[in-house]
Amino acid sequence: MKPVAFEYCRPDTLEEALELLAEFGGDGTIISGGLSLGAMLNMRLVRPKALIDINGIEALADIKVGDATAQTGTLVRQAAAMRLPELMSGVPLLAKALPNVGHYQTRSRGTLGGSVAHADPSAEIPLTLVTLAGAVKLRSPRGEREVPAREFFHGVLTTDRRADEMVVGLTWPLRSARTGYAFEELAQRHGDFAITAAAVEATVGADGNIAALSLGLGGVEDRPYVADTASFVGRPATEETAAEIAAAAADAADPMVDLQANADYRRQLVRVLGARALTAAFAEAREKG
Repeated sequence: MKPVAFEYCRPDTLEEALELLAEFGGDGTIISGGLSLGAMLNMRLVRPKALIDINGIEALADIKVGDATAQTGTLVRQAAAMRLPELMSGVPLLAKALPNVGHYQTRSRGTLGGSVAHADPSAEIPLTLVTLAGAVKLRSPRGEREVPAREFFHGVLTTDRRADEMVVGLTWPLRSARTGYAFEELAQRHGDFAITAAAVEATVGADGNIAALSLGLGGVEDRPYVADTASFVGRPATEETAAEIAAAAADAADPMVDLQANADYRRQLVRVLGARALTAAFAEAREKG
């Protein structure tokens, strides 16, 4: 199948891109890597009047690693991020998640910002950003705003972005002391979207107890989210505690049902993958301590 006819626009500057978005409103669609959008266009799941290609805007491919956060432009390719040691060591959870994103060939084209803007609930990059309590930068002719990642995703392919706004960058908190990170997922084939994924950021105190914890889950509900683990802070960072946390997260989940898995299967994956990721993160935190 072929897409419906559309107007193709390739702006040279961010200002031009925003003007086009304002002109076309909800009938204009941004394309960066195009890996998901291309298929949706061909299947006519989306029918934009205009396709706005932002690949010529070099300023959107910047990477800046500061003292507390890393800033990545929306056009940063997944492969380029993996080749930057400063970013991978500073944001280790992203380093662990990216090898699961697509394949070597697709990562050379796919972008960090495009994955977040697309908002597939099973995608690894949005899950990582949510787990780390990162943020999404949006720009429109009215100005710029930053939305916490945990508030950005509203549902399947649905976000807080307004019709005249564009995702221009992502904010990633850098590695914390005495903190371990882990990422686990199950997919039909390596590189496919996850049926279920678990991402963990865990800080373990000198006493061996959990000081801070974030357990992110993807492919479970209609958006990536962080499980409620507050009651486990202060408990020993052990394999037994990890299993209890994962079981509690599974029981509290309201999983999606699709052709890949039913709700019970996804809950079981949360128990298994969650416990595995938590145990690995606890071990890394103790090692870093």
